[in-house]
Amino acid sequence: MTRWSVAMALGALAFVPLRAGAQDDPPDAEDVAPDPAEVAFGAEAEVVPDEPGESRARSTVTRAAMDERQPQSTPDALRWVPGVAVQQTSHAQASPYVRGLTGQRVVHVFDGVRLNTGIYRQGPNQYFFTVDEATVGSLEVVRGSGSVRYGSDALGGVIRAEPLRPHLGPVEGVVWRPRVRLRYGSADREVGGRAQLQVRWDDTAVQLGVGYRDVDRLRGGGVVRHRTGGGTLTRGDVAPWVPRFAEEADSPPSEWRTQLGTGFREATFDVRIDRRVAPKLRAFAALYGYRQMDAPRTDQCPAPEAPVDECLSIDRQWRTLAYAGLRGDAGFFRDLALTVSYQRHDERRRRDRPRSGVRFRWDDRVDSLGLAFRATTPLREAMPRVALTYGADGYRDEVHSGGEQAFTDLEPERVFALSRGQYLDDSLQVSLGAFAELEVQPLRWLTARAGARGQIVEVSAPSDPESGSASVDRTFRSLVGRMGLEARPHRRAAILLNVDQGFRAPNLDDLTGRQQVGPGFQFENADLQPERALTSELGGRVDLDWLRFEVWVWTTRIRDGIQRVVREIADCPPSTPDCQGSRDPFQLVNAPGSSRLFGGEGVAALSLPQHVALQGTLSYAWGEGPSLGDRFAPAGRVPLSRVPPLQGTFEGKWRHPATGLWVGAGLRWAAAQDRLAVSDASDPRIPRGGTPGYALVELRAGWRWKDWLQVSVLAHNLGDVAYKVHGSSIVGPARGVRLTLELGPR
Repeated sequence: MTRWSVAMALGALAFVPLRAGAQDDPPDAEDVAPDPAEVAFGAEAEVVPDEPGESRARSTVTRAAMDERQPQSTPDALRWVPGVAVQQTSHAQASPYVRGLTGQRVVHVFDGVRLNTGIYRQGPNQYFFTVDEATVGSLEVVRGSGSVRYGSDALGGVIRAEPLRPHLGPVEGVVWRPRVRLRYGSADREVGGRAQLQVRWDDTAVQLGVGYRDVDRLRGGGVVRHRTGGGTLTRGDVAPWVPRFAEEADSPPSEWRTQLGTGFREATFDVRIDRRVAPKLRAFAALYGYRQMDAPRTDQCPAPEAPVDECLSIDRQWRTLAYAGLRGDAGFFRDLALTVSYQRHDERRRRDRPRSGVRFRWDDRVDSLGLAFRATTPLREAMPRVALTYGADGYRDEVHSGGEQAFTDLEPERVFALSRGQYLDDSLQVSLGAFAELEVQPLRWLTARAGARGQIVEVSAPSDPESGSASVDRTFRSLVGRMGLEARPHRRAAILLNVDQGFRAPNLDDLTGRQQVGPGFQFENADLQPERALTSELGGRVDLDWLRFEVWVWTTRIRDGIQRVVREIADCPPSTPDCQGSRDPFQLVNAPGSSRLFGGEGVAALSLPQHVALQGTLSYAWGEGPSLGDRFAPAGRVPLSRVPPLQGTFEGKWRHPATGLWVGAGLRWAAAQDRLAVSDASDPRIPRGGTPGYALVELRAGWRWKDWLQVSVLAHNLGDVAYKVHGSSIVGPARGVRLTLELGPR
């Protein structure tokens, strides 16, 4: 079946009968999102529970904003959020940076379920990508340490995805609400869509969904030059090794556009049932599945200086999430969130070396069981007001990992099992924690908050003598706290101060993992200690009918930060040919002393007459840490790895409320980044001298007819700029269009 026939089949589902029963039954006020045509930038289009109060630096991306911006993935939807940069190691991966931190230092949550597992990597490029953007109702980024609420890993912040939920409004009979979404993208010839059906009766609603897309090789704006290069564009002078281009053999570098190591296929499915069990309490159960196939890793397909037919690809990236729980108010429990979950993440990687007659394959699987509880209880509702938010959570991750080596030039092909995979088979990580946070409002203009969490993380893994892998049996305990003050000199203005402790226990990836990373090959360190952080932030907020303005300045100090240090080839562990053949071997170590990040971000949104809305953001982060004393590092303090540069956005939109027509434009820019860590300087993904700056302009337009039809068009990168987000392997999409068509009621 071709990708066009799949898209046509999804489209046909739009024409099934729409309902059986009463017509035009309105959903409950708490279940319906505002009309996207009425939503300005930054407005709430979905109720986002679980994080009461506005005391943090936080931003929400609504479903309406995603429909207008047409992101290629869930991480891509965060590119317009202040304080966030999105790095891509491949076309099918993306890793959000929050205040200069990513990977294991940022917690990802989907509908109250923690996605971070024991094998989350420093750059978990694929994991958040497996959250299907078409199923997301809103995204929230909480910047700054969230360890009190979310436990280990939340040093840089928390990214929370809330799914689309079926409405639970009163109905007569049975109400059917089918909807189909089709999308096309010219830069990578993306073709795909999603078909969704909601069925409601009484106080129960069911939502079913299925999606598919086929994405071809990505056409970029051209070669991103080394910042130390100049003059004529040549392979050896100013054309970095990553990415490689399909036109290299037949044309000069100035004409290179189509990137090798890009393109993928994916399929998704979801089933959800919600039932109202009390006026403000719903029970729910859900199953979400994501299946990604044939996704090459751009910086390793081919690897720098390797033959063009050598490739490391991800044959499958499969995630299955099943969970059930309660959400709402129940007795003295306000904002109750109780969730029990099961998650399986299955990854298969394959490295083909045809000229050597060798193929490697690695299979990793992590099964996670989770239980999370959170609620708020008002202790005093009259002045002075007092409320207590509290909760507990536990997660158990079991890892199965293996690998094989095949000699493909033999008849028949010979296959041998490797003694270990990327991780040690039958590894286990268990995390248990509880927190409490007290909010006191002694005066109408003043609110104080304070909280603490206790956490235990246990990590165990068997030994493997053949590969020189030692057994691991570690227990990490931590107690962290936070405090905050909020002063309101005016009911529409606030000044906020927060001080948060954060921590991250070394996980199975740190303690046992062996893997290919951008600069080379990284191997484990079983003696690592936890990272600990202290974040201080000062913010101001103004929220008027026509103007919303917010600005934050912050600083984060990380003690015992886990960083990469360059080792010798002779230091590679046994039975690791990828390490012995790498450009640079790396090992994780705890840095002596402390690392420091500081910066700021701001956002301003303006609502003008005649239905015109404007919004701009600005973000800056700067980081340095102690030198690790390897052979390439200078003495003293050095830059931290892949910290994003100064960057910003500007957007404008006009809409016509009577016709449902809207038009808009966007500008996204970043300054050059030449402050490079030691590992950055040897990273082939980063041009010599640093990543050049860029400015991208796009135009948007759309039309919405009642609640039945929505058409959205995006013309992106109008200047056809060759650009890279700092640390990315891929060159960003060339000038092109994306077109989305949605049919059926929301």
